[in-house]
Amino acid sequence: MEINKELLEKVRNFAYENEKTKRYEHSLRVAEFAGIMCRRYGIDWEKGYFAGLAHDICKELDENSMILLAEKDGKPFTFTEKEKPSLLHGRAAAVVLRQKFNVQDEQVLQAVSCHTLGEKNMCELAKIVYVADKVEPGRPQSTAEYRQSLLEKNLDDALIEVVRENMKYLREKGRKIAPESFDFYQGLLNASEVKE
Repeated sequence: MEINKELLEKVRNFAYENEKTKRYEHSLRVAEFAGIMCRRYGIDWEKGYFAGLAHDICKELDENSMILLAEKDGKPFTFTEKEKPSLLHGRAAAVVLRQKFNVQDEQVLQAVSCHTLGEKNMCELAKIVYVADKVEPGRPQSTAEYRQSLLEKNLDDALIEVVRENMKYLREKGRKIAPESFDFYQGLLNASEVKE
């Protein structure tokens, strides 16, 4: 899929109109860092920028609207998504991209859909958007040195480190870690061992 300027502007305007200022600024930083990561790992940087820009376009919706949109992707809801429907905002955003903006690129849709909890068999673009969302420069724990150290790793190792750090951060804050996050992390470790 080619990201043309018209589509990018439509989605940028939609994000601007539907996100609070801080969230929109976060989305711009995710888009920028996803673009940087794509260049580093040999992936179309415009796709990374676009997916990063679009990943939170449904974050401000009420939970009912999120549920109704996310149901349209045909996947079952996990226990955690049922317990905390706000986690469905990525899945809802992917549906909006497909229905409202006619985005058909499965990699872009997966990257937007699974940026919160991750999922098995993520494409490289999805891994990049997941990482960029967690370590964009506005995140308090994300220093320039940390981001550079991630870029020096292969993509799977960078993803494993970010998932590990994210779970550690949640634990330190006394927040619950979703079972899906543990499964995602374990799956990444298992896949990494198979490659070695």
